[in-house]
Parts: sequence; C-alpha cells; structure tokens
Amino acid sequence: MVKKIATLVLSAISLLAFSQNKEAYKIFDKAGNESDYGQMLKSATGKQVVFFGEHHNNAICHWLQLSLMEDLAAAGPLTLGAEMFESDNQLLINEYLRGAISEASFEKEARLWPNYKTDYKPMVLLAKEKGIAVVATNIPRRYASMVHKQGLESLDSLDKAAKKFIAPLPIKTDTLLASYASMKTMMGAHGTTSMIHAQMIKDATMAHFILENMDKDGTFLHLNGAFHSDIYEGIVWYILQEKPKTDILTISTVEQDDLSKLDEEAIGKADYILVVPSKMTKTH
Repeated sequence: MVKKIATLVLSAISLLAFSQNKEAYKIFDKAGNESDYGQMLKSATGKQVVFFGEHHNNAICHWLQLSLMEDLAAAGPLTLGAEMFESDNQLLINEYLRGAISEASFEKEARLWPNYKTDYKPMVLLAKEKGIAVVATNIPRRYASMVHKQGLESLDSLDKAAKKFIAPLPIKTDTLLASYASMKTMMGAHGTTSMIHAQMIKDATMAHFILENMDKDGTFLHLNGAFHSDIYEGIVWYILQEKPKTDILTISTVEQDDLSKLDEEAIGKADYILVVPSKMTKTH
C-alpha cells in the first residue's frame, strides 16, 4: 500500500512538473509594473509615433510587431517605417507596394537584411494588402561607413542628389547623451568619435524621414534595434529636437533568465518593456 501511494505521489509530482507553463514573454511598464499586450496597444493607439525597439533575431519581437501593426491599422491610419530599409530604396519599395515591380525584383534589388523573409516580409505583405505606406528611414550604409571611416565632415563632399538620402547637415552631435556615452565606454579603445557620429547620423536620418512622412491624423510605427530608441534617446531625441511636442510611445526589448519581474537596469528604458527568455531561440 505504501509503495502504491509513493508511486501515485511521484506520478503527481512528475505531472505537475510537466504542466508548468513556459512563458514566451512578459510586458512591463516603465516603472517595472507588470502589464500586458492589451494595455500596451491601448497606450499606442492614437500616438503620433510608436517605436518598437527590437532584438533583430528574436521571433517574439517580430510576432508582436506584426500583431501591433495589424491592430493599429484597424484603429486608424497607419504608416510603417523601418531601420531595415535604406532611404535610397524608397522608390523600389513604392513600386513593389503598388504592383509596378515583382516581389522577386524587389527582393533582389533592395539590399534586404538576411532575415527579411522570416522577420520583416510578413509586415511588408500586410502593408501591401492593406495599402499601408512603408518608409525606408535608414541612411544608406555606404554613407554611414564614410562617417565611421572618415568622420562626419566627409558627408559635406556628397553631391546634392546624395544628400537627399540623409538628414539635413549639419546634424546636432551630443556625445554626452547617456546612450552614446555608454556605447563609447562599451567599445573601449575601439569607441572612436567617428564611430559614435556614425550612430548619430543613422539616428538623425531615421528621425528626419519619420518627421517627413508622419500623417497628422495617423500613427507612424517604427521598427528599430532597441538601442536606437532606449531611454528616449537616439531617434527619439532627434525628433524632439525638431518637434518637441511630438506624441511618442516607446517599446523596448530585453532578455532575462527570470520573467517574474523586470530587472532593475531595464526600468525606465521605455514606456513598455518586452521581456523574453534569455534561452529563446534566435531567427538567425
């Protein structure tokens, strides 16, 4: 009898262990209070600009981006912008969305990221289906590389046609901003001023094309690496330098071993913080 009870107890413990939920993500507000997708969507609805700061290789980010895009589009006019598309490819994007060129031609010519088909294509297809404009906000990588190698002043040598693809020069450069200062510290001896300026010209250019393409009656949803909008700096800072009253909501992403509470260093990173397990598999 004792043996039978012990077997039943062990079976119950085993069943309990296997029934434990594995949480794919949690959402917290900027104060570290637990929230949820519904509250985040409610807060995002009606904002002029919503930044979804992602980890580029995280499938949970991309799934929630697609969900947020669908729900914001159902709520009102929406524009999608992305760090993943460079400004000199805007014509290609426009031609593809209106059906002037094939999907194969677009994907061949647009210098897309390696994970485009798995992580960003679903959002572009949704935009095509719903008639949502897609804005290529990032600086062409060749110009960011110029800044990294030759300094910010190298952009002055570009001709007028090339300068249309970047933020108006000169841009503001504040190396004391916490995000840029921490980047320089993290890079150590490799953290040169020109490297920081290359980051700044990316942020300034993305801010420029967001402001240029905002719909006064709608929401601009922007996808970017979390660093570009964390602690309300990066792109956010450049937007607010130009238009201080812009109504913005930010979302950031962090990885944690424990999802039960938000780690202290992540508090205040954004209006909402998406927490995903550190062991989450990567898309690339």
